[in-house]
Amino acid sequence: MVNSRKKKDLLQLLLFFVALVVVNLLSGKVFTRFDFTREKRYTLSAVSRNLVDSLTRPVTVTVYLQGSELPPAFKRLQTATRDMLTDMQAYSYQHIRFEFIDPLGGLTEQQQNDTLKALQAKGLDITALSVKTDNGLTQKTIVPSALVSCDGKEIPVKLLQTRIGLSDEEQLNNSIQNLEYAFASAIKRAASTGKQSIGFTEGHSELSDRQLNDAIKSLSDGFVVGRVNLKTIPFSSMAAISLLVIPKPDKPFTELEKFKIDQYLMRGGRILWTIDQVSAELDSLRGKGGEQLAFNKQLNLDDQLFRYGIRINYDLVADMSCAQIPLSTGNVGGQSQYQMVPWLFYPIFIPKAKHPIVKNLDGIRTEFVSTIDTLPVKGIKKTVLLESTPYNRKLSTPHLLSLQMVEDVPDPKTFQSAPKTVGVLLEGSFTSDFKNRPLPDSLKEHVDVIVQSKQTKMIVISDGDVFKNQVASDGFPYPMDVDKYNPNNRYGNKNLLLNIADYMTDDSGLIALRNKEIQLRLLDKARIRSEKLYWQVINNVIPVALVLIFAIFQHYTRKRKYAR
Repeated sequence: MVNSRKKKDLLQLLLFFVALVVVNLLSGKVFTRFDFTREKRYTLSAVSRNLVDSLTRPVTVTVYLQGSELPPAFKRLQTATRDMLTDMQAYSYQHIRFEFIDPLGGLTEQQQNDTLKALQAKGLDITALSVKTDNGLTQKTIVPSALVSCDGKEIPVKLLQTRIGLSDEEQLNNSIQNLEYAFASAIKRAASTGKQSIGFTEGHSELSDRQLNDAIKSLSDGFVVGRVNLKTIPFSSMAAISLLVIPKPDKPFTELEKFKIDQYLMRGGRILWTIDQVSAELDSLRGKGGEQLAFNKQLNLDDQLFRYGIRINYDLVADMSCAQIPLSTGNVGGQSQYQMVPWLFYPIFIPKAKHPIVKNLDGIRTEFVSTIDTLPVKGIKKTVLLESTPYNRKLSTPHLLSLQMVEDVPDPKTFQSAPKTVGVLLEGSFTSDFKNRPLPDSLKEHVDVIVQSKQTKMIVISDGDVFKNQVASDGFPYPMDVDKYNPNNRYGNKNLLLNIADYMTDDSGLIALRNKEIQLRLLDKARIRSEKLYWQVINNVIPVALVLIFAIFQHYTRKRKYAR
């Protein structure tokens, strides 16, 4: 009987160890994770899993959000970043390696300054904070950024997503929501071998290479970027272009050039139009005694855009949400004195749409913008990406502009109007502008005319300067998202361009990760104050009381039991 029980116990123990070995072997072959959160915040999307699973070369991620005395909010962002990279590493079969380093730890002040300059040159963001310590407030510099590296290629990743008008908690939440897209996009660009092409048109007095310096530089991390002369490029060569950008033309397009654009679109090409419909420049205002007649341009594109479902109007939008410009106020001691004043014709558009191209972006700085009308076209889906605030006013052109306008305080009553559309995404099958029309006489090569396009997309923005970087007097180009007059202000123009490039060229759905939402569950501070004592009693007194009651009951029960 005893031997039988021993054998049974030994058998159970043996089976237990066998089960452990089997589970261990299976865990090495079969990988799975469980996420019990409602919004699946710890679950990588299928797009990200496929991306990291397909890696064949090692990718290194260096996170610079590290250091002593990090504020609690940044510690949360640090933890979320670590969790995200741990998940990606697990699905990548160890092709992804990551580390957290303090770039300023143990350095002298001069060494820290040199390090910060080197990190900024790589495209990393630097943030200065006031941190509360036992000795009061101290200034602390942190780097809420990361660098993704593969085979010598380095892609910066911005961890902290800031946006005007949001609380610190909301900005932190947006930053955590964006981590998966930020890292997935950077890993894809760093690890990709073949690059798609983006072409900026030239030949119509478009923005110069210097004015597009930051746009071209930023896109070059993941694309082959160059200029396209529509007059000379063979139409067959346009098939290699993944995205055609038309950046602020100032001269009319010929029918041949329009034909090439049209047939490029018909074959599934994607187009980004950034068009100034009205000729107006701040430099011209200053050079002409502070006045300039804003007049209509003749670009010969109206009929083509109309056919596609868009009309850019000949007007200007003045918006009370606007950037500032320096205005001379006099001369003191031989030095010109300037004052920053709001300029209503430089609107700042805060994206409200939930579309992944613009979701959670900072304000978009623009110059001399026109309104856009969308037209009913069968088979075309239209999504408004950018629009003005309700505090706007539309001025028909021609219109005389004067710098003296800044002296007039705008009356909010005259600036109450429905928001004006200034940026639109169009998706679907477009009808050719050359349907039932003769081909251009100057067409010398054979092109099979297509009158109905494949499923494709285009974006129209009624501002030619939206992706222009400003240039200093010495010729140095500023970053696109920096205003040289207010360098501390950062805008979302660069991220808008990068998001557009991703959306227009990537059909894997990667940019849809920007729609990921993590519900912000904040405590009700008013209720906390009013019910503070109640919850203190529940959390502190009741548990102790329950333990005492249980002890008394147990003592009474044992006393009765052994008294017998």
